[in-house]
Amino acid sequence: MDDDEVAAAYDARAAEYIALIGSVDQMERADVARIGRWRDGTTGALLDAGCGPGLWTAFLAGQESTADPSADQEPGPIPDLAAGEGTGRASHREVVGVDLSAAFLAAARERHPALRFLSASMRELPFPDGSFGGVLAWYSLIHVPPAELAEVVAELARVLAVGGRILIGFFDGEPRERFAHAVAPAYYWSAEALTPLLENAGLCVIRSERREREPGAAGSVRPHGALEAERIR
Repeated sequence: MDDDEVAAAYDARAAEYIALIGSVDQMERADVARIGRWRDGTTGALLDAGCGPGLWTAFLAGQESTADPSADQEPGPIPDLAAGEGTGRASHREVVGVDLSAAFLAAARERHPALRFLSASMRELPFPDGSFGGVLAWYSLIHVPPAELAEVVAELARVLAVGGRILIGFFDGEPRERFAHAVAPAYYWSAEALTPLLENAGLCVIRSERREREPGAAGSVRPHGALEAERIR
């Protein structure tokens, strides 16, 4: 499926998705802790790539959910990492969320009016090179056809500053094997299969993890995988 088809699939089931896993409170504590550790190990602006309804975007910014659909959402400038702008931990972090789903973006803007959410493809991000100290791609690469994933990883690496870190969440299984995800076809990966793609994009894998999902976990029962990598060139 191409970007438009994936966006349409999520638009059609956005309300159902948000009800099931639209809040950090509905996520596994292990996921929250993992993303929190990654966030706290970064500096500068953060990008939530494939932000959905904005739950992780708000978590990265240290903000609670609010509802003000009339809030202005005009995008502002990205902080200059070289000048040290936007540094810090959860509070006062500059965070931008991007997604393809119009329904998700509308929900994100309504729930988190103080944050910026843009319509953009991970294949062509509207940011200069090295704009972010961290990029989160939490289960947002699962629908990318395997033959096209290297291109998307390279684009995420492009907007990451040297020394910045990316955190990728994925379904752990037989690499490149397609499966029937509830919304759109998706693909399994493994840390071993993803590592060369990251290395070719100038990223060095720092750590990886694999674990089974907790019984009754919201969203999926498939094994979880994650990779954290740093841009070294």
